[in-house]
Amino acid sequence: MDGAVSQLAAVETALRTLRAPLQFQENALHALVAQALEKTGLPLEHEKKLAPRCRIDFLCGAVGVEVKRGPQQKSRVLDQLRRYAASGGVGSLVLVTERNLDLPDTAGGVPLRTVCLSRLWGIAL
Repeated sequence: MDGAVSQLAAVETALRTLRAPLQFQENALHALVAQALEKTGLPLEHEKKLAPRCRIDFLCGAVGVEVKRGPQQKSRVLDQLRRYAASGGVGSLVLVTERNLDLPDTAGGVPLRTVCLSRLWGIAL
């Protein structure tokens, strides 16, 4: 398996183990995500600056992880993910959301995966 593909698979697998209750503060959700990502063994950076005015929640190896709480506007999230991809600082992206957001398999030319926390519990929000 290619290194970049195996990193993405490791990150996605770790994040799919999350059983997070609805969080009142984003920093509490970030802490849970960080704990899950630490299990991958990949280097982990929180609030990683990729470019001017372009900071991703986590960089785990070459995999960028963005965390979104509550309802999100699909076009705004995609624009943000495309900026991360264009920075050259990520090889793939994972979006962690509390609620389902139907996104394409790529953003800005890099693989994109979505981990919906409510779906991990079998709840469709």
